[in-house]
Amino acid sequence: MESLDEKKVTVLGGGTGMPVLLRGLKQYPIDLSAIVTVADDGGSSGRLRTEMSMPAPGDIRNVIAALAEVEPMMEQLFQHRFTNGNGLSGHSMGNLILAAMTSVTGDFYNGIKEIGKIFNVKGNIYPVANQNLFLHAEMADGEIIVGESNIPLADKPIKRVFVEPEVVEPLPDAMKAVRESDLVVISPGSLYTSTLPNLVVPEIADALREVKGKVVYVCNVMTQAGETKNYTASDHAQAIIDHVGEGCIDKILVHNKEITEEMREKYAEENADPVEYDRERLEQLGMTIIEADIIDERQTRLRHDTSKVSDLLCSLVDVTKED
Repeated sequence: MESLDEKKVTVLGGGTGMPVLLRGLKQYPIDLSAIVTVADDGGSSGRLRTEMSMPAPGDIRNVIAALAEVEPMMEQLFQHRFTNGNGLSGHSMGNLILAAMTSVTGDFYNGIKEIGKIFNVKGNIYPVANQNLFLHAEMADGEIIVGESNIPLADKPIKRVFVEPEVVEPLPDAMKAVRESDLVVISPGSLYTSTLPNLVVPEIADALREVKGKVVYVCNVMTQAGETKNYTASDHAQAIIDHVGEGCIDKILVHNKEITEEMREKYAEENADPVEYDRERLEQLGMTIIEADIIDERQTRLRHDTSKVSDLLCSLVDVTKED
C-alpha cells in the first residue's frame, strides 16, 4: 500500500535503458509508475503482435522483470527465450505469458496488472496505449519508413517519428500518473525507436507540458548507428523538444567522465561513439544540467549504473533509501 505522502515518480521509455533505472528506483520509498512503449515489431514481440493483434509485449516484459520482487529463478523463467522447438523458437516465456494473460482477461492492460500481482511488482506498469501501435519515421530525404525494427536499418538521418493510428487513447491512469508526478523521468534508450514512441502520443506530450513536478531526461552515453550518429547531448534533447514542444524538459542528466579507449574501440565496431556533452548548447536550450559519473564500470557494455542514477534522481525529490 502506497503511503499518501510518498513522492510520485513516473518513468517513460522502453528498450534496455528503462529497466536499468527501474531496478534502482524500486529500492526507494516512492510511488513509482512506468509508462512503456508498445511499438516494437521485431522478433517474438512482432510475431505475437501479428498473430494475436495485441500490443507488443517485449518492453513490458522487461519492465515487469525489473520491478518484480520474486526469486531469481522465477525471473529467469520469465525472461527465458526458447532456442528450439517448432513455433516456439525465438519466443520468450514472459511474452507468451503476457499473450496468454491478455487472452484470459480479454485485455492487454488487465493482463499486465494480473501478472504484476503474481510477480509482486513494485509500482504501476502502464502500456502507453492499450492497442497495437505502428511507428513511422520520416527521414531527412522525405522517405517514410514503417516499423520500429526497420527504421535504424535505413541508416539515414531521421527528421521525425510518429505513430499510427493517429488517434491513440492512452490509459487514463497513465495520463494521471504523468500529470500528478513530482518527477517525470525520460529514460535513456534508442532515441527514435524506444524513447520517442511514448512521447509522440499527443496526450502524453500534453501531459508532459502540464506536469506539476519536474521532467528530467537521462541522456544516452553512446550514439547509435542508424539513429543518432554524431549526435551530441543537446542534439538528443533538441530531438525531444522538436517532437514534444518547448519547455518539456526541465533537467538533463549527462555522463561527464571520459570513456576508456578500450570501450571506445569496442563500440567503434558498431559505429557508435561517446555522446559529446556540449554544455553551452544545452544551456541555450534552457535546461538545468546535472553532470555526474553515471556509468557502471563493472559491466562489459556501457550501461548506466542503476544505483548512481536512481540515487541522483531521488535526490531531486528529496528521497533517500530507507535503512
